[in-house]
Amino acid sequence: MPIPTTRAILADLVGFDTTSRDSNLPLIAHVEAFLGRYGVESRRVYDETGAKANLWATIGPKDVPGLILSGHTDTVPVDGQDWASDPFGIEERDGRLYGRGSCDMKGFLAAALAAVPSMVAADLARPIHLAFSYDEEVGCVGVKRLLEVLQDEPVKPAFCIVGEPTLMQVVIGHKAKRSIRVTVRGRTCHSSLAPQGVNAVDYAALLIVRMREIARRLAEAGVVDAAYDVPYTTAHTGVVNGGTALNIVPDRCRLDCEFRVMPGEDADALVDELQAYARELEAEMQDVAPEAGIEVDVFAGFPGLETAPEADVTVLAKRLAESNGHSKVAYGTEAGRFHAMLGVPTAIVGPGSIEQAHKADEYIEIAQLDACDRFMQRLVEWARQG
Repeated sequence: MPIPTTRAILADLVGFDTTSRDSNLPLIAHVEAFLGRYGVESRRVYDETGAKANLWATIGPKDVPGLILSGHTDTVPVDGQDWASDPFGIEERDGRLYGRGSCDMKGFLAAALAAVPSMVAADLARPIHLAFSYDEEVGCVGVKRLLEVLQDEPVKPAFCIVGEPTLMQVVIGHKAKRSIRVTVRGRTCHSSLAPQGVNAVDYAALLIVRMREIARRLAEAGVVDAAYDVPYTTAHTGVVNGGTALNIVPDRCRLDCEFRVMPGEDADALVDELQAYARELEAEMQDVAPEAGIEVDVFAGFPGLETAPEADVTVLAKRLAESNGHSKVAYGTEAGRFHAMLGVPTAIVGPGSIEQAHKADEYIEIAQLDACDRFMQRLVEWARQG
């Protein structure tokens, strides 16, 4: 049986539209069949609807600690993006492979799968686990169900490598995140009688200004770590919806905002600070309209990652990547969940650049896939030697 290349596998994976709002089960079935051809058993861990699933597979012995290769199968949408080629078909141009998810992060999944025949043939002394998740792009939520199952396993893996795009450099830290939806309920009336109403947009604007004030304070006086690409905690408002017509005082406004929080700062304390300010505004609103109010809902979030430079997983990741350096990043990954929920030391190493993720004409350099293939070869040798 001919051994498939990483590029061929990537073309297959990109061909599945696994936008987070949709099911990933066709891709999961494809990967199951691929693994089955090499005698590798796998199991699904479904979401509550049964429309999505994580996939877990182990190559090698099950009674000794091994290493997890972790990646998500879902992608962000292509809606409204102007692509020069079919986003769900791989196109090669100038040493790059274009397609949705090619960089974030089906390139890593393809390299891991391409190494499976070598893993099976190597008679591994330590297992290599594959953990393919869903719904990473909407808050790293899907992998939680897999980790809940793995908590009951008798043998805990020794290490985890999350293959987010890092240009094959070793990343040992990322920020925590809290995603917040604020709904402001006021009282409507004709705009000529504005003082008789409660303008939900006005009060939402005050909350947005408070977010900006918090952001400024954190940048000027918060925890700083120069190893991060953005070396302090950030606060950001990304979506605002409210109002229907200029001559109507709006009775509802919604805003979505977030905190991306450095290790050493309390993400939930920042949410509490925003909540406390919302209660102050709510009291003022209810002096005019008792039915008015503000709801603050943390609808997504994930823990940060802070792996020590001298940790065994860091040393191993550098050896496999043939890299002496390490860094930390502002974007989030599932790595924090593997450490927080499973207690497994975790580092992040994967092909491609985060600069290409989520954009139209997303691509991965072929040279990056080649580097990831070499990483996988060194990993197989490490697991074989035990």
